[in-house]
Amino acid sequence: MTISFENRVAIVTGAGGGLGRAYALELAKRGAKVVVNDLGAARDGTGHSDAALKVVEEIQAAGGTAMSNGGSVTEYEQMVEMVAKAKEAWGGVHVLINNAGILRDKSFTKMEMADFKLVVDVHLNGSANTTKAVWDLMREQNYGRILMTASSTGLFGNFGQSNYGAAKLGLAGLTKTLYLEGAKNNIRVNTIAPVAATRMTEDLGMPEAMFKALSPENVAPAALFLVSEDAPTNMIIGAGAGAFHAAYVTLTPGIALPHDQRTPEGVAAAWDQIIARDGEIVPQTGGQQSAVVMAALGKIGGLEA
Repeated sequence: MTISFENRVAIVTGAGGGLGRAYALELAKRGAKVVVNDLGAARDGTGHSDAALKVVEEIQAAGGTAMSNGGSVTEYEQMVEMVAKAKEAWGGVHVLINNAGILRDKSFTKMEMADFKLVVDVHLNGSANTTKAVWDLMREQNYGRILMTASSTGLFGNFGQSNYGAAKLGLAGLTKTLYLEGAKNNIRVNTIAPVAATRMTEDLGMPEAMFKALSPENVAPAALFLVSEDAPTNMIIGAGAGAFHAAYVTLTPGIALPHDQRTPEGVAAAWDQIIARDGEIVPQTGGQQSAVVMAALGKIGGLEA
């Protein structure tokens, strides 16, 4: 079955190049009317360009429909205005891909807190701003598909990217609450962790063949599926070079310690049992942690143990 975005309106932030451009072009090719948002900046968030206009021209030249938007995701009012313009022009907003981001890489010991806060503001608060701007409209429509952009750095760590990693894991956490709050209004929320060669990674000196294999076009299939009508919800999907995989936040059964063993020494002694992965689960809500605690207590006689 062909996945179509006919009669859908999509917003893609950071769509002037790289991943965002690839998403916007493919959405338009499949029938969506696309808001191409881009501040038009270098990888560190400085400078300005007409990148969004060029992507709009590409879409229109191919017979698609698009408008550019130069608003900053860090400015909530600008995101509200962007959503209002899309609704005025095309009647609604059905898809949001939060893709905009910057890098300010340094080891934590050398990092200025201004650079930590700025990266978190663009990635995490920026995605929250844009999502909040479209949230009530999606609830009214009883339809919405939202994609957050995480990273292997946020999920698994990477030296020199404490600011970026904190923001990216935060986005995965944002997804996990919004999917619950949006469920009754048919709003599905997912997270993608791309592996791609873009302007964010262009100065890393990777071999030409690797650069081509990691093209944004090889990530776009996963992104578009995750914002399609039949998309799942609350998934973390990795994509790069045509390979696709899922990541999960899991919880071991653990154990409950008797009163006389509830000491740091008791935890140390039970460590292998605490981290044993037999019976591990993938919780769908935070409340499931409490259920695991109660199950562990039940094995030693309940709350009075």
